[in-house]
Amino acid sequence: MKILFIGSIVLVFFAYFGYSVSLWLLGIFRKKTVKKAPFFPDVTIIITAYNEEKRIKEKLDNTLALEYPTEKLQILVASDGSTDRTNDIVKDYGEAGVELVAIEERHGKENVHKEAVKRTRGDVLVFTDVATQLDSGGLKEMAFNFADPSVGCVSSEDRIIGKDGKPGGEGFYVRYEMWLRRLESEVNSLVGLSGSFFAARKEVCLDFSPEMQSDFRTVLNSMKMGLRGVSDPRAIGYYQDVSDEKREFDRKVRTVVRGLTVFFKHLGFLNLFRYGFFSYQYFFHKLLRWLVPVFLFVAFVTNLILATTSSVYYVTLLCQSAFYAVAVCGWQTKAPSSNTLLKIPTYFLTVNASISVAWLRYLRGQRVVMWMPSER
Repeated sequence: MKILFIGSIVLVFFAYFGYSVSLWLLGIFRKKTVKKAPFFPDVTIIITAYNEEKRIKEKLDNTLALEYPTEKLQILVASDGSTDRTNDIVKDYGEAGVELVAIEERHGKENVHKEAVKRTRGDVLVFTDVATQLDSGGLKEMAFNFADPSVGCVSSEDRIIGKDGKPGGEGFYVRYEMWLRRLESEVNSLVGLSGSFFAARKEVCLDFSPEMQSDFRTVLNSMKMGLRGVSDPRAIGYYQDVSDEKREFDRKVRTVVRGLTVFFKHLGFLNLFRYGFFSYQYFFHKLLRWLVPVFLFVAFVTNLILATTSSVYYVTLLCQSAFYAVAVCGWQTKAPSSNTLLKIPTYFLTVNASISVAWLRYLRGQRVVMWMPSER
């Protein structure tokens, strides 16, 4: 029981902190800098949309304001079976060079990506969604990374802002993820990209599948081709904190189910002899993180039993219980973004609850391909 309890706690901490510390230590001795340079390849921006009549105009205005040579830029809006005025609004931007790829029946984001790629003319493809606003120089900064021939794909850095204009619990978590991606970029390669804004060489995107998460698979395709994924802190995507927490919970579940699908279809990346350090990253950043709910459950149950044998374990049980009580309190009261004391534990519990649900669905054979934009 003691071994199970201590081991579970250690694995939880390693999943969130030990892995990042190991990257930081490795970064002291090993740096893989990106050889960025002024570079303007032909670029196609793919904007995915589903019933976005309220936000699509703002997104297109933002996209058309990006600093990039017009003659080298193609803008596609891939509409996933939209039934509102989204398609009509996009058509109004036809004279500005915006093209519509209208999918009649809705089949999900990954399917939209696959169909849109067939219509692209650019050598570099940029994927983004309607909810994300980009800095005017963000596209240019992202393109400069492809001057380095070792780069296969580039991820933006996310910035989440609450309704009050301040970062909240999710924002804190996202900042941690962005820091982790910078560490991965410095020592080797990213394991995942920001699905709201990322870019890749076209040849990396030619085998997209409707059943597999595009941003995750793009990194794996890059690694297969001897390339790598990097994060660029100068390419930033801004979006607001979610307004519908239930729909956001469902989104997290779908994201993890798709991630598990990609992971277990690519177990070959765990081969250290072929992929080296990336295998270490693949296991600890992805699988170990997805196993945290199991470790938390084992830690609580074993602690419950051990609490009857020692006052030390009784104290650790109280600490665990207090943490979960704070998280539940934050969830029930819908703590504002500014209340970090409640928001961070709540977000941690929500994330791991969504991972638990995702595991159950995955083990039952469910493979999610549908996608619903979050209300923000």
